[in-house]
Amino acid sequence: MIRLLVFFALLMAATLGLGLVVETPGSVAVSYGGFEYKVTLAKALALLFAFAIAVLIVWSVLRTLLRLPSLLSLSNRMRRKARGYSAISRGLVSVGVGDRRAAQRFASEAERLLGRDPMTLLLKAQSAQLSGDKKAAEAAFTKMLDNPETKVLGLRGLFIEARREGADGARVFAEEAFRLAPASPWAGQAVLEYRTADKNWRSAMSVVDESASRRVIDRDTARRQKATLLAAEAIEASERHPDQAQQLASQALKLNPGHTVAAVILAQRLAAKGDYSKATRILETTWKLVQHPDVADAYLGVRHGDSTHDRLKRARALLKLTPKSREAGLTVAKAGMDAREFDLARQTLEPLVLQEPTARACRLMAELEDREHGNAGMVRKWLSRASHAPRDPAWVADGYISERWAPVSPVSGRIDAFEWATPPQSLESSVRASIDADQAQEKVHEAGDSGQESNGQQSKVLNPPILDAATQTVVATANAAEPVADEAPAPVVDVVAASAIEPAPLAVPVMPESETVAEPVKVSAVITDPVQGLVHLPDDPGPRSPEPPRKKRRFFGS
Repeated sequence: MIRLLVFFALLMAATLGLGLVVETPGSVAVSYGGFEYKVTLAKALALLFAFAIAVLIVWSVLRTLLRLPSLLSLSNRMRRKARGYSAISRGLVSVGVGDRRAAQRFASEAERLLGRDPMTLLLKAQSAQLSGDKKAAEAAFTKMLDNPETKVLGLRGLFIEARREGADGARVFAEEAFRLAPASPWAGQAVLEYRTADKNWRSAMSVVDESASRRVIDRDTARRQKATLLAAEAIEASERHPDQAQQLASQALKLNPGHTVAAVILAQRLAAKGDYSKATRILETTWKLVQHPDVADAYLGVRHGDSTHDRLKRARALLKLTPKSREAGLTVAKAGMDAREFDLARQTLEPLVLQEPTARACRLMAELEDREHGNAGMVRKWLSRASHAPRDPAWVADGYISERWAPVSPVSGRIDAFEWATPPQSLESSVRASIDADQAQEKVHEAGDSGQESNGQQSKVLNPPILDAATQTVVATANAAEPVADEAPAPVVDVVAASAIEPAPLAVPVMPESETVAEPVKVSAVITDPVQGLVHLPDDPGPRSPEPPRKKRRFFGS
């Protein structure tokens, strides 16, 4: 609107000025060669304006004629440039779809039209990589080093080629690229991996700080990575320089309060100095964030020389902090067995087994059966169950499972890659786990109604679930239990599974105790349990060593 008003104002001023010139009296006389030309002032101005326009037109024509060769050359260059960029575009599309021949053809055409243009070199390098020509790719990337704008790109290409071949020059290219462009994510990550591989933790932390300052990584990631590097340095210094290890672990724990390794190292150093209360607080804080077995072991053993009952009290304290934690329940069960509180251990462990019969829980059940009853058959069954039970949580990084924590992944070299998580379960273990859970619940309800009797006493023991694996053929030989004094030895039964027979209930003859078996009795059937113990009736757990009468207790699950 303002521009329109200004335009009309200028137009009115020009109109007024032209009217003023026309109305002004006067003339202009020009004398040349004895001739005199006399015109009015308005005509003189009009002739002057026309002459100026004619001069401009003539000058423009002459200038165009003089610049015609350069204009033709410029037009030719623009046409070649347009064709070259069109070839680059089509070549990049060919590289994307994997058309090797088209990519090479367009790369050659772009090089012919554009010369050593950066995009041409990039297309040529990518087409060479697509065709597997390493020398041509390296030559193209090397040419990029001459141009400051494409030097980092050339270093990246040379780094990738050198890393594919496993050459030592890859690290040199990464270090140079990080020096030229610290904000480049690939360069920072590569340099960080190389320095952590050399266990140069301090230098690696400088890379993390540089990347965080340039916002290549966020603050939370930087804090976690620095905590990982400090914990790794603390592990190395724990033997030779324990005070330095304590300081490093404290710094790591401030950056990442849930770092179990740093918490254990710091708590052990504080406990060694007699500061038990601070060590206990640190472990409790970490336990609330991550329920890890190492934290539980350090918490139970914070005081050296404590009795097993004292350790059991501390285990109960962990369970009180995290009542729904499975790891806390397993810790209490283990501490209860060490303190010979078998009733407490069984009450704590049996719900965990029914909920999720993992390998560790099954091994603890086997240990409980061995310590409390010395029942070799039950021990073998639980150990067999543990051999194919679902996995317990472990340190996992890029599909790699480790029993110990490590600062970097051995697969990809990434820092802070290990996580305390449940490893991926196999299909077989998942199916077995679901079948076992269902059968365990059924056996508990059935046993709660009928009970089990053996040797004149009522024995209430949770039997491990029998697997329904009718599609598999298992060959097992059961060992006879030790004979009880003043009683005939129990018969040894050799059970052989026949794959050709359809699944059917196992029928075993019951022999009187007075009879003896000269030869093993062979029974052919499809056994669903991978390791079959003594064959007996469902309500008969088998012979066992005499034990003093115990207080009658309710069967679990009844």
